[in-house]
Amino acid sequence: MLKSKFYRIFLASALTSIALLPVSSTVARSDANPRENQDSVLMNDVHFHLDNYIQEGIPIGEFLKLMGDKVGRVAIFGIPLQQKWDYFVDGDRSPDYYLLSDTELYYYSFVDAIVATEYLKLSPEQRKRFDPMITGFNPTDMYATDHIKRVLKIYPGVFSGIGEFTIHKEFVSPKVAGHTASLKNEALNRVFSLAGDIGLAVLIHCDIDTNRPAPGPRPAYLDDLKTLFRSHPKTTIIWAHTGLGRTISPRPEHLQYLAEILSDPAYNNVVFDISWDEVAKYVIKDPETTRAWANLLNKYPDRFLFGSDAVAPKTEAAYLKTYQDYAPLWKALDPKTSYQIRIGNYERIFDTARQKVRSWEQKQVSLDSRPALSALTLAETPSFRAAFGGSCSSPLIAGCFIETPR
Repeated sequence: MLKSKFYRIFLASALTSIALLPVSSTVARSDANPRENQDSVLMNDVHFHLDNYIQEGIPIGEFLKLMGDKVGRVAIFGIPLQQKWDYFVDGDRSPDYYLLSDTELYYYSFVDAIVATEYLKLSPEQRKRFDPMITGFNPTDMYATDHIKRVLKIYPGVFSGIGEFTIHKEFVSPKVAGHTASLKNEALNRVFSLAGDIGLAVLIHCDIDTNRPAPGPRPAYLDDLKTLFRSHPKTTIIWAHTGLGRTISPRPEHLQYLAEILSDPAYNNVVFDISWDEVAKYVIKDPETTRAWANLLNKYPDRFLFGSDAVAPKTEAAYLKTYQDYAPLWKALDPKTSYQIRIGNYERIFDTARQKVRSWEQKQVSLDSRPALSALTLAETPSFRAAFGGSCSSPLIAGCFIETPR
């Protein structure tokens, strides 16, 4: 009882302190000083993987240096799937990518703790530049919603969304151990409903079609996606890559399919990211195609976001590659539309998500009748030390996990 009481006080204090931090689109420089001039910002990035398929990546401090003054804010997440190293298949050759082995992928929930730990290494000013996302859940599991809520409660003040998570993806889906993900699975509906209730932005990867285009006039997964999107009007949904991929090339009617969603008020909660250089190659393949995409984006300037889809890049050039690939598109867009897609839409969506998620986190805490102690002060009180068998010098910053005795 004593332990539970002190834990509630600690969590309430942590949430209160975080909630008081201002939600702002102001961008901080990599040295943590507030930016005085935002003219140098090229983009916000809605799609960045801090780690790869074996949970190795770039330390967030190093990534901050790559961002410099060219990148404002970034939605960061790992990859929820771990590539298995099976000695009987690959021997001493350790595969670090899903295309480098025939062995399976499996869901790796610890990825969220990795991302949270990196984020909490930053100063408060530096944290304003990042929007961490929860991705370490299995979308076929009815308990996936429990994982999401658990992560939010263990790491209050950190996460603003969920994703990128995958339902149908070329080469990846058949490799995932266990039940195949499906747009019709009730577990996925539960995830989307929870996200809407809390205010979490959702970034979903689902190919619009199969590797070999499905027979018939419609892509294999488009209509099931539309049903899912329409069923969750309270949920802000970001459809990654507009459904395209390395081998999922656009049908001639692809822009018409997007327009079906964009023109229907039932899908006002749905936006698209145009991340990944594998997608950019379709958009800029020739001037006529680029102009067609630009016309659609100019018509719906608040419904698209830029993302890099970079995976733990080592250089600035590698990180900015997708942005540079889109140079013909940037030139073809109206200036206002270009700004919205590169910067403005991100700020609108994630400023709102931050506020809603922080509010939900606060509501989860039953505040004690006495004034809450600060997290650091509480950790050093005699009662806390006695209850928890020691002290945690910085439970919030270090992500200290307090285990309940059996």
